[in-house]
Amino acid sequence: MNNMMTKGLFIVVSAPSGAGKSSLCQGLMKAFPEIKFSVSCTSRHPRPNEVDGKDYHFISREEFQNRIDQGEFIEWVENYGNLYGSSRKVIDELIRDGGDLLLDIEPRGAKKVKKEFKGGVYVFVLPPSRSELLKRLEKRGHETDEAIQKRFKQAESELKEISWYDYVIFNKDLKTAINQLISIYIAEKCKRSRLQNEIDKFNE
Repeated sequence: MNNMMTKGLFIVVSAPSGAGKSSLCQGLMKAFPEIKFSVSCTSRHPRPNEVDGKDYHFISREEFQNRIDQGEFIEWVENYGNLYGSSRKVIDELIRDGGDLLLDIEPRGAKKVKKEFKGGVYVFVLPPSRSELLKRLEKRGHETDEAIQKRFKQAESELKEISWYDYVIFNKDLKTAINQLISIYIAEKCKRSRLQNEIDKFNE
């Protein structure tokens, strides 16, 4: 276990599919461009609006498996037949730089990251209700009823992980939810424990 305390703020955002966590993360980074985003790897094909190296690092399943075998991922999971993972090397380098880091990963991966690094902040994003979550999944339009129900069933399972997260945001209104995530970031930046070195210097 690395178990290293991060110099900067290490924030992890998770949510069931359809809750809108990507939009919230984009809103936070727009407000604070200095925050570094940990781009995950995936074996799935990019969607029409996705950019390689920005949204994900898109690699073949064979390449992904090779990286698993070499221990390159701090966490990885398989969702709906596709592999997703976060590079241990990339995260280590970002943390050593001392800047603030944002990860957009699902609960299983987030729990693995929490075991490796202490000092992180964990935020879970929820839709207004279960019925609204199902509506959002149905509106995607490019998936079968079976696939939608599978995503909804997994979302039900992921909801059980809320208990160990630090914060919960109900995404009823996107602007309000983004402001709540920004508020969490600002409040955590002002925590006495994170400012102790500066406080000690002030008192010298």
